[in-house]
Amino acid sequence: MRFLLYISDYIIPFIFLYIVAYGLMMKTNIFDEFIQGAKDGFKVVINILPTLIGLMVAIGILRASGALTIISDWIKPITNMLHFPSQLVPVAIIKMFSSSAATSLVLDIFKEYGPDSYLGRLVSVMMSSTETIFYTMAVYFMAAGVRKTRYTLLGCIVATLSGIIASVIMTNLVF
Repeated sequence: MRFLLYISDYIIPFIFLYIVAYGLMMKTNIFDEFIQGAKDGFKVVINILPTLIGLMVAIGILRASGALTIISDWIKPITNMLHFPSQLVPVAIIKMFSSSAATSLVLDIFKEYGPDSYLGRLVSVMMSSTETIFYTMAVYFMAAGVRKTRYTLLGCIVATLSGIIASVIMTNLVF
């Protein structure tokens, strides 16, 4: 265990020094390459900014309109049958779009039920077991110029559902 802690403390400085040393060995102007990479990064940000703004506005509308509560109440018979708390449905939905918006919902659950409650522990495990599908696809596919997603969305949704199921099982086993 100490070996892993030692490696984790020094891996990032090692990689940084390795890159600089490799650039010097290849007689590359490292600073100019860094500046060019930063310029390319800004171009990517400018290209994906409208998509990010659209996602954030949509999430804000969902939260403010109460649509998440309506969906949660509508799905409650199904979630009860599956032994999944309906209070966590909004977190599961929003997490697919934005991790920061889902974190604000998690904080609301912590305030209402407590972080050490069953719901608090389950939502914590669920947050770490799922991914921001639509945000990630929008950012990376736009940056790479991918137009056809094929089976990516279906695979991501299946993986997210698997993460949610695993988080319920693990929380029940551990706590």
